[in-house]
Amino acid sequence: MSGNFLEIKNMKKTFGELEVIKDISLSVKEGEVVSVIGPSGSGKSTLLRCATMLEKMDGGELSYLGERAAYEENGKCVYVSKADRKRIHKYFGLVFQNFNLFPHYSVLKNIIDAPMTVDGISRKEAEERAEKLLAQLGLSDKRDAYPYQLSGGQQQRVSIARALALQPKILFFDEPTSALDPELTGEVLKVIRQLAQEHMTMIIVTHEMQFARELSDRIIFMEQGVICQEGTPEELFNSPNARVREFIGRVMNV
Repeated sequence: MSGNFLEIKNMKKTFGELEVIKDISLSVKEGEVVSVIGPSGSGKSTLLRCATMLEKMDGGELSYLGERAAYEENGKCVYVSKADRKRIHKYFGLVFQNFNLFPHYSVLKNIIDAPMTVDGISRKEAEERAEKLLAQLGLSDKRDAYPYQLSGGQQQRVSIARALALQPKILFFDEPTSALDPELTGEVLKVIRQLAQEHMTMIIVTHEMQFARELSDRIIFMEQGVICQEGTPEELFNSPNARVREFIGRVMNV
């Protein structure tokens, strides 16, 4: 196995005539926190959707923990068998920007459903796992509540608990605070900070510049479907690249 938890080589993705991902290669090591920043329409969310196999790549290679999920053959992107994809799927979790909770399920049922159906664990074990996560995320008193009874910040914390209940090796976040009011953003960022301290491997698409600066081991700046620059937070925030500097300054209102 390679030392990388995630490896993307020469990823390409088009929608009709539009080349959204032009040629992206990146790797993420165990315990690394990588933030992906860039203007709207730069391909950040598509990168995440292709990495998590919600979208099929048109070209390139995708591997998790040294296992290939997709590769190029005769100029086409070929995916491994459905059974292999299902197994590889267990390596990662994804937290969406709009929570994606089942409205007719209680908080507890939202969390235990996947471990029982996907991992095949008993209800008792799934509930123990869920209750531990709810306690960790400050939501123990909400186990029997329904999503409509929760604030946006609480809903997002439940969706993080749901992703963690499957015990993934890597967690992807797609703009986890963009649907939240500023005062609720803090409680979600606090949870992500806590996960970073526990050395959870994470890839975070975010517009929270200060947060990305504090938390990331590496920041990737994307524009027009390519990685324009990547490096440590210091390298990006003190970048000699005028475009990167201008973008960060504008987002941070500097």
